[in-house]
Amino acid sequence: MDYKEIATYIVIILVGIIIAQHMNVVVSGSMEPVMYRGDIVIIDTNPGDVEVGDIVVYDAAWFNQPVIHRVIKIQNTTDGPLYTIKGDNNANPDPQLVKRDQIRSKVVNWPWGSGPGQAPVIIPKVGYITLWIRGL
Repeated sequence: MDYKEIATYIVIILVGIIIAQHMNVVVSGSMEPVMYRGDIVIIDTNPGDVEVGDIVVYDAAWFNQPVIHRVIKIQNTTDGPLYTIKGDNNANPDPQLVKRDQIRSKVVNWPWGSGPGQAPVIIPKVGYITLWIRGL
């Protein structure tokens, strides 16, 4: 193996690591029919403003994995906004309000979507490999 081949492998690994930081695997059916278990969503790790209709990835106090759900309501308080978040396929909102610092990222939408959260960028089914490896 020569140095050019080794350098190529290193570049491929680094690009993979960088790209992986902007993807998240859907682990449940709570967002069906927009996204399904095993789909990969492209995320913005610097989400900026979060609005009603955005699909976000957040650290839930009630679950041990990051949750991908939609913002359905925002309450402005003196301590900052509190978000009511719900899976599209769930009957009820998530059990606790979410603070801004719990939101890790926002799902990226295709530019031709009809409003926030309406056309997320999804790579179907590829995440099943990750789910199988993690035993989920």
